[in-house]
Amino acid sequence: MKQFLSVHDLVSAHTPDTQSAIDIFIDKALAHKGSPLSHHEIGRHKRLGCLFMNPSMRTRLSTQLAASNLGMDVITINASQDGWALEFNTDAIMNGTTVEHIRDAAPILGAYFDVLAVRCFPSLTDKQADDADSILNSFVQHCGIPIVSLESATLHPLQSFADVITISETLRQHPRPRHAPKVVLSWAPHVKAIPHSVANSFAQWMNAWGKADFVITHPPGYELNNRFTQNAVVTHNQEEALQNADFVYVKNWSAYRDYGSILSTDSSWMITNTHLRNTNNAKVMHCLPVRRNVELSAEVLDGPSSLTTLQAVNRVWAAQTVLSEILTLANQ
Repeated sequence: MKQFLSVHDLVSAHTPDTQSAIDIFIDKALAHKGSPLSHHEIGRHKRLGCLFMNPSMRTRLSTQLAASNLGMDVITINASQDGWALEFNTDAIMNGTTVEHIRDAAPILGAYFDVLAVRCFPSLTDKQADDADSILNSFVQHCGIPIVSLESATLHPLQSFADVITISETLRQHPRPRHAPKVVLSWAPHVKAIPHSVANSFAQWMNAWGKADFVITHPPGYELNNRFTQNAVVTHNQEEALQNADFVYVKNWSAYRDYGSILSTDSSWMITNTHLRNTNNAKVMHCLPVRRNVELSAEVLDGPSSLTTLQAVNRVWAAQTVLSEILTLANQ
């Protein structure tokens, strides 16, 4: 693995199809979980830079823990506080608030580190730039070292990898009677406009994994970019979607077509125990942080259905697996 920007980076010469690759990497992640320090020497004398252009708790800590388990040295930079304001426009005349161009900064980061992990959010105003993941791809283009996405304008692959690990691990511990579990991505209300990256990424991974009956449900107007949803079943009827569900992933996102807009704050979409009555004793997921009793009811979050803590724990093993694969290739 040369970089990690999406599920497609799992595919290699040894795993030519994405579905097989995901299963292989789930097994590797669970092996790391069972023996966290078994590959401690692989990152010896290697440096990981973590560049955060937006707030983070689980992503930051899980990545640092993963790198430490592999023996790496980690340096974290909060771009908005620890560095100069970056300019990404190729033809910019820098007479405004930006101080340093990505073309000047990125090669230096590439010289300082062996791997660079980057977290950046969308503007939710410039649809074209966000769709192109222009910020993340600027680092890919100019750093010259492996880049790991800690969330971008369009995707959050480490979160989705942890989510698939969590679903697989739960199914191994509590097998379901049907061959394929039913997994539902359900939109939730929120008080502000939220990026699409988690929802896009989860849809992309579910489609690539191909081992679940995957359904997306949301109010009218909240259709995601079909580049990521592809042929997933989409319905505006949440009750119908939740019928016989085994897993319910709760997440808010803003409108994509009417880009960045809030079209509905319908509180009836918040998942409660009542919503779960006709599921198959569904487990409930959320990437966190979560607005309690807005996105997801406290009774569900604090109840036996919630997998949110397990998801967060598995973030470590997702990151550790990715970094281990990148380091293995670099050491060959």
